[in-house]
Amino acid sequence: MSEELQQKLRTQLWTVANTLRGNMPAGDFMYYTLGFIFYKYLSEKIEKTADDILKADGVTFKQAWNGNDEELKEALKEECIQDLGYFVEPEFLYSTVISKIEHKENILPLLERSLKKIEDSTLGHDSENDFGGLFGDIHLADQKLGKTTEDKNRLISDVLLNLDGIDFGLNEAEDIDILGDAYEYMIGQFAAGAGKKAGEFYTPSRSQSDSIRDCHHRQDTS
Repeated sequence: MSEELQQKLRTQLWTVANTLRGNMPAGDFMYYTLGFIFYKYLSEKIEKTADDILKADGVTFKQAWNGNDEELKEALKEECIQDLGYFVEPEFLYSTVISKIEHKENILPLLERSLKKIEDSTLGHDSENDFGGLFGDIHLADQKLGKTTEDKNRLISDVLLNLDGIDFGLNEAEDIDILGDAYEYMIGQFAAGAGKKAGEFYTPSRSQSDSIRDCHHRQDTS
């Protein structure tokens, strides 16, 4: 990653951290942020992959999914799961959530369903262990996000909008390792703030960091 892109990413992450800072401990907002970054990455990765698969048919992922060719949809879903390990419909993509935010809608139900859709799509497939619990640290009903639904929606919407400018380099010859850099930066900045060393910052049996590394490896080798 270029120094310019790295600095831009870190500025965005710092802005998000400041948005969440007064609401929750460093460890919590770190994993909310990483979870949302990965949701954005998975959304953009599958849209690009599906668009590439459908190029010969002259339609985009969104156009195909709004059509009536159920056989095409099923074949596309199977190919994406085989290549990427997961599938998520256009209505649950990060870009769709951003559109709802721009129209001043409550995005919490859609966001919760979208994250679950990604994990559920892997059930019964080889990728199930990689994706299981990936978004387990994101609790959109958590009181730390705000007292009212309106407060929670405003806070999460601000976070997602701040992360929306991240460029993963998916159209470049080689993907930019945004995920790895974001993880290292957040650990370096906020592990100390949580009173823990980076190596023991997060230790459930199946940590989000483990899932991120496994899923990112799957994308790199697809």
